[in-house]
Formats: sequence, C-alpha cells, structure tokens
Amino acid sequence: MLTEKLQLTKKLNETYRPILYRLGNPADKQAFDDLIANDGIMVYDELYDQLKELTKSRNPKKKLTADEYAHLIAKHLGDTPITEYGVWAYYPWSNRVVHILDKEEYIELRTSANKNKITIAEREKLATKKVGVIGLSVGQSVSLTLALERGCGELRIADFDTLELNNLNRIRTGVHNLGLLKTYAVAREIAELDPYFNVVCFSEGVTESNIHDFFTKNGKLDLVIDECDGVNVKILCRIKAKELQVPVLMEASDRGTLDVERFDLEPERPIIHGWLEGLTLDFEIINKLKTAEEKLPYMLPISGLDTLSPRMKASMVEIEQTITTWPQLATAVTMGGALTADTCRRIFLDQFTNSGRYFIDLEELIPDTREKPVVNYKIEEQPLTVAYMNELATQALAGMEISSQLPPQDVLMQIMEAARQAPSAGNNQPWKWHLTQSCLFLFHDRIRSVTFGDFEDIASYVALGAAVENLELEAHKHKVSVTIQTFPIESKKLIAVIQFGKEKSVTSLYQPDVLVNEIGNRLTNRNLGSRVALEADALAQLKASVESIAGAEFLFRNSETDMNELADITSSSERLRMLHAEGHYEFYNKEVRWDDEHSRTTADGIDIGTLDVKPSEVVGLKLVKDPRVVALLAEWRAGTGLESIARKAIASASGIGLIVMPHFTPLDYFMGGRAVERMWLMASKLNVSMQPMLAAPLHFARLKFGNGDGLPDFMKEEFTELYKRFEKVFPGLDGKGQIFLFRLCIAETPSVKSYRLPLGNILTES
Repeated sequence: MLTEKLQLTKKLNETYRPILYRLGNPADKQAFDDLIANDGIMVYDELYDQLKELTKSRNPKKKLTADEYAHLIAKHLGDTPITEYGVWAYYPWSNRVVHILDKEEYIELRTSANKNKITIAEREKLATKKVGVIGLSVGQSVSLTLALERGCGELRIADFDTLELNNLNRIRTGVHNLGLLKTYAVAREIAELDPYFNVVCFSEGVTESNIHDFFTKNGKLDLVIDECDGVNVKILCRIKAKELQVPVLMEASDRGTLDVERFDLEPERPIIHGWLEGLTLDFEIINKLKTAEEKLPYMLPISGLDTLSPRMKASMVEIEQTITTWPQLATAVTMGGALTADTCRRIFLDQFTNSGRYFIDLEELIPDTREKPVVNYKIEEQPLTVAYMNELATQALAGMEISSQLPPQDVLMQIMEAARQAPSAGNNQPWKWHLTQSCLFLFHDRIRSVTFGDFEDIASYVALGAAVENLELEAHKHKVSVTIQTFPIESKKLIAVIQFGKEKSVTSLYQPDVLVNEIGNRLTNRNLGSRVALEADALAQLKASVESIAGAEFLFRNSETDMNELADITSSSERLRMLHAEGHYEFYNKEVRWDDEHSRTTADGIDIGTLDVKPSEVVGLKLVKDPRVVALLAEWRAGTGLESIARKAIASASGIGLIVMPHFTPLDYFMGGRAVERMWLMASKLNVSMQPMLAAPLHFARLKFGNGDGLPDFMKEEFTELYKRFEKVFPGLDGKGQIFLFRLCIAETPSVKSYRLPLGNILTES
C-alpha cells in the first residue's frame, strides 16, 4: 500500500497545471462527473460570493441590499445554471476542485483592488509582457509577486533544483513539497491563486542549449530576472539579453541590492556595468569554470565585495567552515521579490528608464541610533625630537668613559644601511638612530611600534637587537670595533649607546665573515614549500648560531604530532588576533600593504604580494577589513576561515622552531633578537626559508605576564587552553622569554621583498 501511494505521489509530482472544466461543454461535464465520483476529491464552491463581489465592484457608488444583489446576480446569470457558470478548476496534486469565475471576470475581480495604483489600461499593457525568472529562491518571491499583481502576462521560470528542507527558511511552501522541482512548486502556487496565469517551466534550468528558447520561444521575453547562483548562467543570460536587447534585473538579498541593466535602451551597454572588463566573456571558457578560484574574478564584481553588509561579509568567511553557502533570509527574499517586481512593472509602464546598482538598506533607513562603543586607537606617544634625544644621550653619557671615534662617513653609512635591513614585527622598523658626541644612540621609536600585540615592547626589543647585530657585523667587516651599552638609563626610549673604534681583538660575533654577506639576502619567505626534512648539519648550524648568544636556546619540533598541534595553536592564535578589535585595527592600518605602490609609499608593513595566498584568501582578508565584520565573528565565536593561511604555512614546513631566553626582561628579548638575526642569516646562507609565527608567543606573554589584560574573557580562556597545549610541545617554558616562534622550510625565493624606510627618516645627528 505504501509503495503504491508513493508511486502515485511521484507521478503527481510531474504535474503543475490545473485542469479546467466548463460544464456547459458536454465532454467537460462528463469528465467532471467522473472526477467528482471519486471519494478522495474535495469540492469547493463559493461562486455566488464571487459574483456578489463582482457585482459590488461594478457598482461602487451603490450600497446594495441582499435583494438587489440577488436580482443583479440572477440577471447576470441569465438562463445559465450557476453550477455551469464559470469554471471548475481541478488541482490534481491536492485533489481539490474549486468553482471560480471564468478568465476575464476572474482577472477583473482579482485585480480590482489594484486600481488605480495600476489602471485598467496599464493592467492590459502588462498582460502583453513576458518575463523570464532564472533561479527560484528570490526568484520564487519575485514570480509570486508578479503573478499576484499580474505584472506580466507570461512567466518563464527556470531552475534545475528540487525543494530541500533548508530552502524553507525563505521559500514559502509546505513540507509536502520537499523533493518537488522548484519550478513546479512555484507554478502550482501561482496556479492556485490564478489558474489563468501562464507559467512556462524550464525545469533543467537555463543552459547553453535552451537559452534561445527561454528568451524567444512563443515570443521574445520583455525582461529577464537573474536570481541564479551560477556565474556561468549569470554571464550567459546577460550576453543573450544584450544580443536581444532585453533588460535584466538582479536582486541580491543583501542590503536590498538591486541591479538594473537596460539593454533595451542601451544596446551597447557592457554587461555587469562594465565591471567584468578585462575578463573573457567567451561562454565556452566561462562554462568550464569549476573551482571557486576560477569563478572568483567574475563573482567579485557581480556580488560587489565592498558594498556587502557586514553580516554577509562575516558569513562569507564562514562558508565551508560553519555554513555551506551564502545565507538568505525570508525578510530579504520577500523584500527582494517586491523590489524586483515593482521595478519590473515600472520598466514596462515606462516609469523607470535607468541602469545601475541601487540599495534599499533597511538597517540604514531604519537605524539603531544607540551609541556604539568606540575603541581608542590613539597612541599616547611623543615624537623623538633631536632635543629630546640629546637630553637622554647626555643623561646616559654622564659618568661613562667616552673613547668613541666615528668611522668615515661612507663606512658609517654602510654600517647604518646594514642595521636598516634588520627584521621587525610587521616590518614596523621601530628604530631611531641618533649621532651625537661621537657616539651612536639607538632609540625605540614607539610611535612606530606600539601595538596591542607588542606586549611590554618585547617584539620591538627583538627587532632592535637584530638591528644591533647587523650593525656590529657590518662594522666588523670594515675593521671597526663597537662597544655597546644596553639600557644605560631607566627609559623605554633609549635602548643602547654605541661607541666606535679601531678593531684590535677578535670579536665575539658568531661567524661574522660568513653572516655579514647574508644581510642583503635575508628575507621573510612566506612561500609554501614542501614538508621535507632538513639536513642534520643545517639544523646543527642553526642551533649553534642561536646558542652563541649566552642563555639562548634553540628548540625545534618536526614530528607529525607536534606539527599538527602547532598548526592548531598558531592558526587559532592568528584568528584570535584578528578578532581582537585592536589587533584587527593594527593589522589593517599598520601592517598589511595591498600592492607594490602602497608598500613603496609607506616603505614599511607587509606587502600582500609576499604572502603565498590564493585569490580567495586575499578576498577573505578584504572581507574582514571591516571592523563590524570581525565584531560579528567575535560575537559568534567564529572565524575559523581566518586560520587557513597559518595552517597552510605549517603544513608546508619542515619544522617549527622556538628561540627561548632565560628570563622575561627587556635585555633578554634584546639579546634574543641578536640570536634571531644570527640564525636568520645562517638560514639564508643554507638556503633554508624562514617565516616568523609571532601571534602565539606575543599573546601568551600578555596572558602569562600581564594576566591577559585587554583580552576579552573568551579569548583569555582560549589562549589559556592553547598555552597548555604549547607547553606540552615545548615543556619547561615557565618564567622564560619565548622570544621567537618560526617555521623553517625549503621554498622558492619570493619575488617581492619588503621595503625599508630611507636612512634620512631613521638617522639624525647633532
């Protein structure tokens, strides 16, 4: 029994047109009598009330009595029995038979409340129009609205998909329609409100082989509405619409975005407003686009990345992470149906002639006017003026024995150039050098470096130590000795006093004649390599270079288990950094540079060209540029899509290293910076690529030595758990300075290298 019932339902699922019986026709009368003899048929007859409504609508000035209604209806029926008047509409999919007025009277009465928002003359004009709708999510709402208003005379609806349960958040239908073709579901709903409305179903969707029929069979379309997901069909339908001079509408279910392309008035108009310029519009090529990467150059201008709502941007980051596709809400879909149908009518009635992209953003039109919390990013730091640096220099030299002699100018400039090439977190270059009283003073220019991530200036101390390492290596090359006094006074600004002289004894530098030649070659290599084991000798040399600094330790992990753990830890730390309001601000406003011109202009930061990322990942970075987006991701405890870049970096690494110093002090981090630079220069000599992975250790330092100050509770909790896992990979860290976390790999040399500030910006003299 169940099998038979299911087979019958499946057969009925192929039906979407009602059967109309006019009982004045003997053949129809016989078929109708046979039909209603079936016990399962339900019959509805409210024709008398319809005639009463019709009579009232035709006599708007009169207040008719019951007797007057009866008289006028009887006169209207004449000799025709009421059971034979009008039409009996049979809906096979629901086993219902309904008695209704015939076509002209039905349309007259059903649309009577449209007058005079739509006049009778306008209704007749609209009845001559043919509209094609491609895609039946928003398209369902558009189609039903057009049918409700009778905004056209024929609808051609195209979609290859069937109804699924997750469509029911935005498509108005019943659970009994699950598995039904979307075209049939829409056609049935229209038939149930207006059985005379002409609907043509293209249940295979729009394809290259049927698009001509879709546009032209039984008369050319007057307008096409694109609500499909496929980039190929979006472009295909516009190419055809332009060829046939058919206007195109598209509603995006986000911020009330409505696109209008009036190819009927502007036949030479480029599709998608010209935003696809430079991309091939050859459909044979477009139809072969399969992956997200291939489709991306086309989808971005179509969707309008910069104009998406914050929630849509945040949701896009979560696609294939916590959600499967673009979200759509019933409110947006319903409004989209109204916007599109309204614009369609105005086009047909010559009340709207423009092209363009328009927004009906309810959150802007009906805003929440409460004050929003504002994060203060102002840095309370004063510039390092020459007078101020001279003042600190004088304090430092008081009581100090001075025997410094500056090297020749050309040599000094080469020494300073080497120092300028040192690495720094985010390439922020936190140094300022000042020459006075025959000494060179290294200052920490905190205006350049103060960030939430740089807890207690530890990242800056590492950079400043690396700069001094380069300086001493280059000085040794020129037979110039240096004497370095670190942290000579209690000041966060003055880091070191450097005296020069003639080199007379063996330097304490590690392999200076080897490493000095790598200063110009050393760079951050973020290219993805292949996970190949490093040679034992290379690792030994890297370890020795680090541990040539007293107290420094070189820790290295490359087991599958440890690498997987570190992938989780580093990627989660990067995500949390991006979700933190200040961390997000600092990344986008102080660190990332979007192209070479941007990099060259600022001469600092990280050129996105140095990141080995796919176009989709660049898009992801641009999506989360909006602070409202990361605020939402943080609120949702989401954003795992932000972890992909770090995960890929670890996946392609030969191993992960950590440089540790005995204590958490400025001097330990400064000396740790010298160890970092020694190792980095050695890695350059060995053709081993190196990339810092600093988000984890910098935030762990804030957690362990600053009680997580400034971190939201959920971030404290997650960083606490991450640190527990980190300690299992690198045991024995308690109380120590975790100077530098990095990945090592074998990878191609990057074609882009970060710029440095000119010497004139970082070197002063008095």
